[in-house]
Amino acid sequence: MCDDRIRYICALEPEFPEKLKGIPNSPQGIYVRGRLPDPEKKTVSIIGSRNNSEYGRGAAEYFARELSRHGVQIVSGMARGIDGISQSAAIAAGGSSFGILGCGIDIVYPPENRELYDNILEKGGIISEYPPGMAPRARLFPRRNRIISAFSDILLVIEARQKSGTSITVRYALEQGRDIFALPGRITDPLSHGCNTLIADGAGIATCPGDILEALGLIKAGNRKYKNIDLKKFTDLTSKQLKIIRHLDYSPVSVNEIASKTGYDIPDLLLELLKLELRGCAEKAGQGYYILKM
Repeated sequence: MCDDRIRYICALEPEFPEKLKGIPNSPQGIYVRGRLPDPEKKTVSIIGSRNNSEYGRGAAEYFARELSRHGVQIVSGMARGIDGISQSAAIAAGGSSFGILGCGIDIVYPPENRELYDNILEKGGIISEYPPGMAPRARLFPRRNRIISAFSDILLVIEARQKSGTSITVRYALEQGRDIFALPGRITDPLSHGCNTLIADGAGIATCPGDILEALGLIKAGNRKYKNIDLKKFTDLTSKQLKIIRHLDYSPVSVNEIASKTGYDIPDLLLELLKLELRGCAEKAGQGYYILKM
């Protein structure tokens, strides 16, 4: 059973997290439900766009899942989009996650994240510097972001526009001396402009979870086992299925486009796509569209 009582931890108390001490504008205290991140374990904050793409969703789930399987704690703001997606994936993988709120600790925001709030409370903790009952306001969230970055050993940006709230968290992370990684994306995709700019400015390139695990010291440098997507599920596919896989992407591809490129009839193609879904190789991305599943 988790401790779901709301408790206040003053900055002068021994329990106050060491990572929050000494950062610029350190909070005078925090409200906590559940537990605090374990200071002996590595922690990664995963952040990104609220209006994510399917590519961003898949990447957030993939990184959060694999990092959690290696004992990494996932911290984020429990917001719509990349934040909530990564935290849900971490918990589904058996890991722990911590939500840093921009409102009172007793308020679920956004409201549709009630299940995520409860799951985080059971598998990690909810943290806020704002008193219970304080409603979410736009001015509170940028200030909240400095706590997200402070808890992290690495800040991972999945998707971000050129000018977005994500840049505020990045700025805090730089001030706090945290390492920053970003997911590269297409130069024509506005949701990747922020990430590509970060990489150009010197951020680490997150091509797979192995890049993050290596930077955290959890795997040896050059260990190729964790450097690519797990290909085991792609073994023993038929030649027809392999041909279909070659035309799938992490962005949605229409059934008609796949049929045109493979030459397969729509009924046969849909049957093979169903088989690929059952194997965890493909996933529906709306009516008549499919993506490659990480």
